[in-house]
Amino acid sequence: MAQANPVRQQGGSCPAWQDVAGRFDDPRECLASFLALETAEVLAGEKTANLLGIANRRRPCGRNLYILWKEWCAEVLAESGLAVRELADRGDSILLLIYRSEALGELVRRPSASAILGRAGYRDVSDLDRVLGELAARTTGEAFPHEIGVFLGYPLKDVAAFMGLVRIPFACQGPWKIFGDPRESLRLAEIFRCCRAWMAERLVGCASALECLAAGRTLFLAPFSESEYQN
Repeated sequence: MAQANPVRQQGGSCPAWQDVAGRFDDPRECLASFLALETAEVLAGEKTANLLGIANRRRPCGRNLYILWKEWCAEVLAESGLAVRELADRGDSILLLIYRSEALGELVRRPSASAILGRAGYRDVSDLDRVLGELAARTTGEAFPHEIGVFLGYPLKDVAAFMGLVRIPFACQGPWKIFGDPRESLRLAEIFRCCRAWMAERLVGCASALECLAAGRTLFLAPFSESEYQN
């Protein structure tokens, strides 16, 4: 799997969708810009899935993404290669797992991942749809399913330690809680951040957010000029 290209600024926070949302007046383009940025790591092939929460409220740009999702999700995602599972819809918000089916299916069937899921009570990981159905059922319960880190492609040592399945000392707080030697986890977190930053740059300059979403991983394979590697 190719690593995402570096961006001009290393470190720092991820770009926010509000910074690019104002460019897109068409409701489908608006939704596509949100999904392209919020799933950039998945589109790049660096992450199996992302968890998206969309509140049913008007955003500063004037759009309500919850309503746009209900109206346009199928059309907007049609050419993206992404799949979606609605984990919970409470009316005032919706929780989505957006993923690549093949990559996620391969991940949950790995012995190390399936062992964690087995400890969490998942009986059969060979059927991805059934596994995701079980995950969705658990998100509506009283306790949020911590094993969701497996689905999101977090390092399994971090997921297992967070769930209390192994005794590894806490190291630091990144985008997720990191345990043991933090170097690989922090490297992965930086790749995810770079994917967001690179997609934000594309959305600032592109004519169509739908095209960015549909182009998927090919966007991340385009080489940078030499100057773009410099801070």
